[in-house]
Amino acid sequence: MEEISPGLENVYIKYTELTYIDGQKGIMRYRGYDINDLAEKSSFEKVSYLMLYGKFPDDSELKDFKKRINDHLVLDNYLKDILKSLPERSDSLGILQTLLSARASEESNYKYTKENDREKIPEILGSILSMVANIYRAKSGNNIIDPEPGENYAETFLKACFGSVDKDRVKAMDSALILYMDHEIPASTTAALVTASTLSDMYSSLASAIAALRGPLHGGAAEGAYRQFLEIGTPDNVDKWFSENILNGKRRLVGFGHRVYRTYDPRLKTFKKYADILSTTEEQKNILEIAKKLEENGVKAFGSKGIYTNTDFYSGMVFNAIGFPVDMFTTLFGLSRISGILAHITEYVETQERLIRPRAIYRGPGERKYPE
Repeated sequence: MEEISPGLENVYIKYTELTYIDGQKGIMRYRGYDINDLAEKSSFEKVSYLMLYGKFPDDSELKDFKKRINDHLVLDNYLKDILKSLPERSDSLGILQTLLSARASEESNYKYTKENDREKIPEILGSILSMVANIYRAKSGNNIIDPEPGENYAETFLKACFGSVDKDRVKAMDSALILYMDHEIPASTTAALVTASTLSDMYSSLASAIAALRGPLHGGAAEGAYRQFLEIGTPDNVDKWFSENILNGKRRLVGFGHRVYRTYDPRLKTFKKYADILSTTEEQKNILEIAKKLEENGVKAFGSKGIYTNTDFYSGMVFNAIGFPVDMFTTLFGLSRISGILAHITEYVETQERLIRPRAIYRGPGERKYPE
């Protein structure tokens, strides 16, 4: 008897050398390297290079990679005009999707080759940095700018957003970009792969990914978790809120559980560390205390079922402490994921290319005669 796999759960659509996950043991590695070691010791540019090209860059390669990214920080005027024309109330991730789709209009003749891909990817990384920074600026009522290169990708991005930024926030942003860079084949990466399998261009493939990321079941968990903390209000209210809303109200505890993991999400460790480091105001300390107390309640209630804290539980606190409002969290997640998606696209198209075309099991009526 033919069977389907709802949600394509446990269906394998490609071979990969990029990300290894052991959901039972809570292990995650990029090309063999522990995710938390990379977040602590490396940089976004180095890890992007590793994911895209299979090795860490030497000094000359890193300098060239950074230069090619920085050469594409200036958006074309038509993209700036589109951004200016959209109202401030527009969803930030929807704006990014729109800009990517507009940029794809120039890519009708793109051909996937290792040489072309190697040139195209730094261009995309530079362009998207400027897109996201200017989306934040536009939604904040500020003017659109051409970002000035900083010491690294994270610093360039944050300076474009805020004008100045301290080293702790740069390091936290750099780590977040690494931690969220890839997670094997979630919905957004799958959407990009389906598009790329038709040999559509990279910008169109990324627009597909961002469209999937906009869905509340995929990209919005960090925002949902943070709004949950705001709703609770004070640490003294955690136990009561948890009992009424989660245990008895049957609401979902946002930031808990994962399709892959049956233990703590390995990325949680570093996000929690930076939440501790950056929570310096009374409001931030209050939110952090709420989160830790809520985490204790959640693990006690659900840990025996293999439901533990995931990375989104604390990442919103990090993004907020860096300086971003809640409605930018998912867009920051999208920015972080670009290198990983591009690595999957090039890995698939360059080595395993085949049109992704699944089937459906028909359960409708048999042959019918058209009524006279």
